[in-house]
Amino acid sequence: MSQENYHFETLQLHAGQEADASTGSRALPIYQTTSYVFNNSKHAADLFGLKEFGNIYTRIMNPTTDAFEKRIAALEGGVAALAVGSGQAAQFIALTNILEAGDSFVTSPHLYGGTFNQFKVTFKRLGIHAKFAKGTDVEDFEEQIEDDTKAIYLETIGNPAFSVADFDAIAALAKHHDIPLIVDNTFGAGGYFFQPIKHGADVVVASATKWIGGHGTSIGGVIVDAGKYDYGNGKFKQFSEPSESYHGLVFSDVFGKDSDFENIAFIIKARVEGLRDFGPALSPFNAFQLTQGLETLSLRVERTGENALALAKWLESLDDVEWVNYPGLASSSYHDNAKKYFKRGFGGVLNFKLKARKEAADEFVNQLQLISHLANVGDAKTLIIHPSSTTHEQLSEEDQIKAGVRPGILRLSVGIEHIEDLKKDIKHALNKIQVPV
Repeated sequence: MSQENYHFETLQLHAGQEADASTGSRALPIYQTTSYVFNNSKHAADLFGLKEFGNIYTRIMNPTTDAFEKRIAALEGGVAALAVGSGQAAQFIALTNILEAGDSFVTSPHLYGGTFNQFKVTFKRLGIHAKFAKGTDVEDFEEQIEDDTKAIYLETIGNPAFSVADFDAIAALAKHHDIPLIVDNTFGAGGYFFQPIKHGADVVVASATKWIGGHGTSIGGVIVDAGKYDYGNGKFKQFSEPSESYHGLVFSDVFGKDSDFENIAFIIKARVEGLRDFGPALSPFNAFQLTQGLETLSLRVERTGENALALAKWLESLDDVEWVNYPGLASSSYHDNAKKYFKRGFGGVLNFKLKARKEAADEFVNQLQLISHLANVGDAKTLIIHPSSTTHEQLSEEDQIKAGVRPGILRLSVGIEHIEDLKKDIKHALNKIQVPV
């Protein structure tokens, strides 16, 4: 039976790996090595010249990481994947794979703070212009597209605005202008909540640190190639013209849509140039840890989604809470899009604001005993943070507002604990503070 016919829950356990041929090990071995012995001189030359696939150096490829990449590609519905050292590295490698000085791309304003800074500050120094749409409606993106625009970028669920775009409409816009759509699917939980490729995305990136790993132990990122976009269409000379670093090889000819491969030009170039030159490799040990996380992904994330929805509804009913923002609530302005695209749950993170001054909100966080105060999401444990003074602190007040950050907002990443224990912890903290209306 082909793996293509397996369900998500089976693929998360089996895709990309079989029992080890030499030892019979059923668990994925950790190939903790820097480099690999070549068969002979010709074998070495063919590997370096991209005439043959295989292992050269762990910065570029590793057997443990390869299994993780194949599994992620299967879960997201892509033709190939590349694992890198972090989510930030994933989006950087993906975008610089197609963009160069003088190019622009259009992005949603509702972004994680680190992403916002990378786009607005670092990319500007590289001569790449990130053009921020004013919202997530298709018209907001369209009005920013110009002749130098080479991509559209957005997050599955904007963090921390928790916006949900009309993906089909955005994908149609990208197709109309013949530019790739890149979606950060971190909050889509490795394809469990949402698979952007099924809705027109050409490239998916994600922080594997979050729900994919799921235990707060390992940093990593992934890039998934949908294998649909023709990078040899003349818009991207990096693909359609001879490569200076590979003696004239043309990536779109050798690995593109008319090649003997599954149109993997994007991911091959990202690997052999992006990883080679920038170097944000994922360690074999972290690849193993993240693969272990995948084996229980659906079980953890199903519970996370159930807990998040239940907690959001409960918080909304409390007199001490001014409002709650979660795509699964009918009160969310993005609820219709969330219902349209998310069939297995509405994500694991929500925002809420207390009817309290900031000082009281800070004390509320300090009084929590079960819920951890730290800068992460997607852990099996429930986490809380104040975004405006932490994850988005480096943004100006104006940019914070554009990103959906307001003073006093608390972001809650919901874990898999018993829901009543989470409610009890929140109620305990509320009882410890005064909440002036």
